[in-house]
Amino acid sequence: MAEQQSILVGVGGGIAAYKSAALCSLLVKRGYDVQVLMTEHATRFIQPLTLQALTKHPVIFDTFIEPSPSEIAHIAVADRAMLYVIAPATANLIAKFAHGLADDMVTTTALAATCRTVIAPAMNVHMYDHPAVQANLQILRERGVIVLDPGEGPLACGYTGKGRMPEPEDIAQVVEAMLAEHQDLAGLHFVITAGPTVEDIDPVRYLSNRSSGKMGYALAQQAVQRGAEVTLVSGPTHLHPVPGAKMMYVRSTTEMLSGVQQAMKDADVLIAAAAPADYRPVQVYRQKWKKADGLPQLELEQTPDILANVSLARKAGQTIVGFAAETRDAIAFGRRKLTEKGLDLIVVNDVSQPGAGFDVDTNQVILLTQSGEVDELPLMAKSNVADRILTRVKLMRSQKNGEPQG
Repeated sequence: MAEQQSILVGVGGGIAAYKSAALCSLLVKRGYDVQVLMTEHATRFIQPLTLQALTKHPVIFDTFIEPSPSEIAHIAVADRAMLYVIAPATANLIAKFAHGLADDMVTTTALAATCRTVIAPAMNVHMYDHPAVQANLQILRERGVIVLDPGEGPLACGYTGKGRMPEPEDIAQVVEAMLAEHQDLAGLHFVITAGPTVEDIDPVRYLSNRSSGKMGYALAQQAVQRGAEVTLVSGPTHLHPVPGAKMMYVRSTTEMLSGVQQAMKDADVLIAAAAPADYRPVQVYRQKWKKADGLPQLELEQTPDILANVSLARKAGQTIVGFAAETRDAIAFGRRKLTEKGLDLIVVNDVSQPGAGFDVDTNQVILLTQSGEVDELPLMAKSNVADRILTRVKLMRSQKNGEPQG
């Protein structure tokens, strides 16, 4: 490694803090320059001297002690860092980070850092499942923080379940992958669709589906972080805008098609993660239909097929990725859609499976290509699924268009 890449490791006050020593050791052995920050509570679990010996840097844990009079510690280390890893991330740390509190070196630096951040939650299974913790994690995900899934197994508290800090080897692999792919999509314009579309019946009723938009937003977020220009064409969702993406909000399937066609004029890749409504009422009632008027006659017609239209009009060099949410025979139906719509890649998932349906933060997908490849991914966070899809798209374009793979 010609130049050492600087990594910050923030250590929270949990029993899993002992694993941070192994993580620091691994990162140093792999050639990274590691600076450790600790909360005061973390120093009760592991001595700063241990981490100093492993990293060859003084550990910073007191916000009122400045090692160098020429710089402010938490600003200086944040400016130098290529990546910030908080492991373990306790429920308390997660809450403070999510809500912008900064009363220790770990959280103060988190607000000052402009690099990508990874957190490794570690806590009791019931704490991890608590709605407040899950809400805080979702806030961080929506801001672009990479949240690693905790491991499952025996916990220090005596319970068995989800809450173990990921193993240091696994975190180190994530670090290497993220630094290797840093800005690797720079120069590419991605158009990504997300969420449902809505087809009005009358002024207060409509046809739609259960899509939350989380998968499409995760794709947009990861693409922005990897340096791509991103246009996110979004149906109605409750999600926050993706920082760095051009947001295009639509309501109906026809509006989404129009938005995609406009954005694809100068785009390289379309990833159609949205779930547009397949049908719409032939007649839209101008006034609310009243019960006293009896049952409305609801005749349906098909909405425009976004993928088929865009695929037919694609320009040379454009890559088109579709999604297929199925409840049975997922691979068979996915292959049919891949072929019929002329896609380069299709992402298939069985939404009847736990953790792979709508409005959850995880997904389990199968990637199918025109060349017959079948890549079955395990259940993982949607942000991680997004990265795997983007990496596959990058590889496909490199092979097809002769683009550099570095």
